[in-house]
Amino acid sequence: MIPIVEQPKKKVAIYVAETDGKGTYPARRANIIAHALADTVDIIFISEKDVTDTPKGFPTVTIDRKLTLVQALTTVKPDLLLRDSGSTQREDVDKIKRIVPSIIHFDDFGDGGLSADLVFQTLYTDSNDQAPDHYVVGMASFIADEQFAAFKHIGLQKRPTRPLPHLVISFGDEDPGNLTYRALRHMLQLQIPLKVTVLVGKNYKHDVSELRMMALGRRNTFIQEQPDHVAEVLATADIVLCASGYMPYEIAVMGIPCVVLAQNDFEISLSFPKEQHGFIHLGAGRKVKQSSLLNAVMEPLLHEALRKKAIERQVALNLGDGKDTVCEAILYFLEYPKRPVQGETGKEEIDVI
Repeated sequence: MIPIVEQPKKKVAIYVAETDGKGTYPARRANIIAHALADTVDIIFISEKDVTDTPKGFPTVTIDRKLTLVQALTTVKPDLLLRDSGSTQREDVDKIKRIVPSIIHFDDFGDGGLSADLVFQTLYTDSNDQAPDHYVVGMASFIADEQFAAFKHIGLQKRPTRPLPHLVISFGDEDPGNLTYRALRHMLQLQIPLKVTVLVGKNYKHDVSELRMMALGRRNTFIQEQPDHVAEVLATADIVLCASGYMPYEIAVMGIPCVVLAQNDFEISLSFPKEQHGFIHLGAGRKVKQSSLLNAVMEPLLHEALRKKAIERQVALNLGDGKDTVCEAILYFLEYPKRPVQGETGKEEIDVI
């Protein structure tokens, strides 16, 4: 009898770095992908020092000043690097290409993406320039958490909360520009009856006591630390006020009227949370006028036709099912690496995306 030799599993290294304004979603996305592929490939995480949200159950290599990303990859020797670390530099990626057979990036607006083998640009901007062939641009690659998927299209069944409609304010984990404070200060002037829940991220670096003092000046206003299962809170909302990064995608999965304020110039440039997708985008949060914000919040609450139109536009996008697309691409590039591995010759590229 000829013995059956089991082929060793391919190895995928996942590197997620904290980047301004992107909050916890990149880490959550990496967690989803890792668990989806765990039975098929070996997963190893590479993380920066003091990052605590690496998924449990997977080996982790920590990098710092003594151990760079390139050095870690030289040691780990993965067959593929899945990188979600914001905008990268081409010189940096070119060094990694000499070590790793295939490289996939998420949401990379730097020139390093040009040297990657595939870039999923879930966040995207309006541009007259043609994206390179290896960029997959658009909302189709968005992966919803299980907690948001559990409330998919809930807005179609939800009726307006009476007598107190519910507004949820959330500007992510850090809120560096403190739009939470600015938004709540304006909401104090709203004359219609309204329940307001302000979700404060775990890494909110501003004075929470100031928010609590303001909340005392308006009935039915609550300051709450953002829970792990934030979708349960958002599902109770009649309208959401948030930043324009990843959260609008999550809101669109659920189908809830949403007002968006950009935290920085990068978020202003993002094209997804616009009127045609069911959002009210007021531009830069630091410049928003009180009257504009109050009118934007009141309109869907007072006009049923506007509320329904926003929900219908969101759910028509049918977001959140990008996991299969991403995982299939990872498995393809493992099977057909772009560069030779241990003397092997890379196979001809086939466009499967």
